[in-house]
Amino acid sequence: MKPQSIHQRLEKTVFIEGKEYLFFNGTSYLGIDSLEEYKDLLAANLQHWGMHHGLSRVNNLRLSLFDAFEDFFSKQAGAEEAALFSSGYLAGIAASQWLYPKAGLCWAAPDTHPAILPLGVVVGGQAGFKDWAWQCVEHAAMLPPQKILILGNAVDPLQAVIHDYEWVRLIADKHEVTVLIDDSHAFGVMGKGLFGTYSQWLHPDICLVVSGSLGKGLAMPGGIVLGPFQVVDGIKSQAIFKGASPASPAPLQSFLDAQLLYEQQRTLLRELTSFFHQHTQEIPQLSGGAHFPVFVYHSDSWAELLFQQGIVTSSFAYPYADSPRVNRIVLSAAHSYQELKSLKENLHLLSTSP
Repeated sequence: MKPQSIHQRLEKTVFIEGKEYLFFNGTSYLGIDSLEEYKDLLAANLQHWGMHHGLSRVNNLRLSLFDAFEDFFSKQAGAEEAALFSSGYLAGIAASQWLYPKAGLCWAAPDTHPAILPLGVVVGGQAGFKDWAWQCVEHAAMLPPQKILILGNAVDPLQAVIHDYEWVRLIADKHEVTVLIDDSHAFGVMGKGLFGTYSQWLHPDICLVVSGSLGKGLAMPGGIVLGPFQVVDGIKSQAIFKGASPASPAPLQSFLDAQLLYEQQRTLLRELTSFFHQHTQEIPQLSGGAHFPVFVYHSDSWAELLFQQGIVTSSFAYPYADSPRVNRIVLSAAHSYQELKSLKENLHLLSTSP
């Protein structure tokens, strides 16, 4: 389908040229801002904290909320410390530019997000993640001991593939290994509660650092870095932290206040994702799993055909204008079972059409 303009906030339905469409796109996995209780909470916090806190984090006047948020998030994630930024992209850049100069070698997974990819570092060729990981293990075995930085995503949101990092332990038996994982699409969806995969991959022989956007599953405009005290303190010593505007405080406070609502939405999303996977896994043109709310379909024509049936999915060329189209269905906890059934029925019809 061709690009369409909208003039509203993103919800589970959108209006295009006066017609309402079911919206299976975007990254609001938990759909938290669809809840009236959350909207009321956010409105109250906007009244209290304002839209923006116009002071540097290292100003002589410092907002205690930022420290409280970092302390809460890091403890829940299982990390020693956290650094809060105004975006996930900024958090990733800050983490990678601190870690990269300290490494002798840097290996980046094929789908590594640009936010954590230092300038000049090339991603791991055309191999898939598993093949690339095994190549890293084999290569490391032939090298003398040295410092290796490994970069990758917790999940490939374009192909709906969850990545495993257990193999890094094999490399750490011989080398000094630092791993930087982008958890942007994991926060709120995968790992420990709402707090991503940090505790899942933590190991005493590995320096683990996680960065990512809080603006996807958690619906907060901001980003965060999680890691050991020494590493996070180093990241905070950089001008990119000291000189950048901080995250908006009202959504941060709302997150702290709305933990029960977030957990409720996380549980609902897992149930909806499992339901949808169970009822579509026999469709050969569709791939995905029960643990991540994104499903990929492999026919470019389906985007327009679904649009004709009142359903908007994600379909665009990536990463370049002449690249193949990436076609995805994105579920949200804001969706109902009836809406998923409607989508499922349309997909079954398309899968059996000549």
